[in-house]
Amino acid sequence: MVKLRLKRCGRKQRAVYRIVAIDVRFRREGRDLQKVGFYDPIKNQTYSNVPAILYFLERGAQPTGTVHDISKKAEIFKELRFNQTKFG
Repeated sequence: MVKLRLKRCGRKQRAVYRIVAIDVRFRREGRDLQKVGFYDPIKNQTYSNVPAILYFLERGAQPTGTVHDISKKAEIFKELRFNQTKFG
């Protein structure tokens, strides 16, 4: 099973996170399938590769709670619903 989760990067006391698609059997800093975004909680900046996130969500990937909240703010789920009604 694939999940969209945060992978910690950065230095001590200055964490930044990558949003990655990763197999649930791998640990947090383990090998990821693809990097699909970036999140900086200190500057409150987010970058999302929307087509890549939609690709994994359409194939059954489950976002973790934090990634779900970040995606909700970026309105990615609205695009997912739009794509499903458009093609299916």
